[in-house]
Amino acid sequence: MARKKISLIGGGQIGGVLAQLIAQKQLGDVVMYDVVEDLPQGKTLDIAEAARVDGFDSSVKGTNDYKDIKGSDLVIVTAGLPRKPGMSRDDLLVTNAKIMKVVAENVKQFAPNAIVIIISNPLDAMVTLFKKVSGFPENRVMGQAGILDSSRFATFIAWELGVSVKDVNALVLGGHGDTMVPIIRYANVNGIPVMELLERKYNDKTKASEVMKAMVERTKAAGGEVVKLLKTGSAFYSPAASAIAMAKSILFDEKRVLPISALLNGEFGITGYYVGVPAVLGANGVEKVVEFKLDAEEQALLDSSAKAVKDLVSDMERLGF
Repeated sequence: MARKKISLIGGGQIGGVLAQLIAQKQLGDVVMYDVVEDLPQGKTLDIAEAARVDGFDSSVKGTNDYKDIKGSDLVIVTAGLPRKPGMSRDDLLVTNAKIMKVVAENVKQFAPNAIVIIISNPLDAMVTLFKKVSGFPENRVMGQAGILDSSRFATFIAWELGVSVKDVNALVLGGHGDTMVPIIRYANVNGIPVMELLERKYNDKTKASEVMKAMVERTKAAGGEVVKLLKTGSAFYSPAASAIAMAKSILFDEKRVLPISALLNGEFGITGYYVGVPAVLGANGVEKVVEFKLDAEEQALLDSSAKAVKDLVSDMERLGF
């Protein structure tokens, strides 16, 4: 059986890790596109030359020509400028919108049947723009954010409780920005509520609440924390690994329930916008948004996050995109 064709638009830090992970996991053959001459060719050659060591047969090639993505089954877009210290994801809006418009036009032309995962920031606006320009159906256009944000939340919980992160379940909803909504009520360690474990640890409900609040705030600011430490770029391994989880579920029709940026049609009271929610990912892309009941506080926070997405999309449209 022929391997799936996976095209990566953007040969930066995230693109490089994506190519490496796709090859190592043998998810398919890789084509990496970038506008910088020889950059994708150099990165993919380096990865390809490790095939014997890592034991993969996937083809890994770089290109500066969009024609080479022709016939792609899956396209993952990382193209755009990364954040620098002091910048918000929204500060990237104009520059990355110009880039995304060109990307969408070329993917539409050369890979019209592909399922597309967007990683570029500001995430929810970039997914919106890609869908608008490409005209692709909503099930085939989605954004990676919730998996990463949820993984960060779970990691902080595991560190605090001294347990394996593999046993921590945590969910973050909403836009990929400062208004994201970590859902405290459902955070658990193999079914045991995290708040109960924190209260047992500190024997103090107030202290437990303070610790949880700090983890929530760290989750919201986690991307900026990495940017501040790196000084010359933004997170790249964790976003790539998160997109790989999405890709694997789609390519192997795993039907995993993963938090992603999906277009909502009334779910959670939101219509017509891309917002982070749990969804079933399978061979048809976004096969179903998984809706569940939020309490009044959670719904208010999600509404606020959705408003931030709406405002960002309005700004983008006002600028002519």
